[in-house]
Amino acid sequence: MSIATIGVIGGSGLYDMEGLEQVERITLETPFGAPSDEYVTGVLNGVKMVFLPRHGRGHRLLPSEVNYRANIYGMKTLGVERIISVSAVGSLKDAIVPGHIVIPDQFIDRTKGIRRDTFFGDGIVAHAGFADPVCHSLSDTLYNAALKAGATVHKGGCYICMEGPAFSTRAESFSYLALGASVIGMTNLTEAKLAREAEICYGIIALSTDYDCWHDSHDDVTVEAIIQIIHQNVTMAKNIIRHAVAEIGGERSCSCTSAMQYAIISDRATIPEATRQRLAPIVGKYL
Repeated sequence: MSIATIGVIGGSGLYDMEGLEQVERITLETPFGAPSDEYVTGVLNGVKMVFLPRHGRGHRLLPSEVNYRANIYGMKTLGVERIISVSAVGSLKDAIVPGHIVIPDQFIDRTKGIRRDTFFGDGIVAHAGFADPVCHSLSDTLYNAALKAGATVHKGGCYICMEGPAFSTRAESFSYLALGASVIGMTNLTEAKLAREAEICYGIIALSTDYDCWHDSHDDVTVEAIIQIIHQNVTMAKNIIRHAVAEIGGERSCSCTSAMQYAIISDRATIPEATRQRLAPIVGKYL
């Protein structure tokens, strides 16, 4: 069995992948509260995997209500080294047709500052490098896996992360076009920030479901249309993950493994003991 553990964050159904063996459900409590749901662990082709439905089973949590810190903290404590995030996005480019796959590599933040997107504070200050917010190695693997799975896939692109839960106004959608962004969603940036602090590789399989509301020749985004496309893409997402898992394993050689080595600027002697204990799974080796 590979020593690497791969995490998958996404919607319902992904933990029901064909071929997943030794399935267990694990309920965790973290210092940051409860994760979105139980973690589903198992083995796929000899690789340990951990699945988590981002919004909880039954899709109960708004993007702003997801406890991203608990979700990533739980992944870290379960030994996850790489996270594959699967999510629905709106397309901001003609070439990204609903049903296509995108592997984004950049973000623009349009959330409102109400999400807790860092493990730090409470007596410890750290500034993670985030110029390149996803793991290039993992993203390359996901892109190649998508090609092998037969997907129409776009490599790279900027993801606008908006607060939601309402979709964009038409004026907002056109402003995002002017920024040159590729897709828009409500979740992945927050996960990416926390994964970087936890030194977990993070890559995205973004499922294009609609053209937001900027495209004159297409209907405005609706939940009904999104769900229809997502259902069509569940099988494709599973196939991409299966191909990716076959290529992942062993020790990591990317910079994600030491992303926080020089990020902590607080005097170690001043860090409260309770904070040290809480962050031990995240950056304990630097404290």
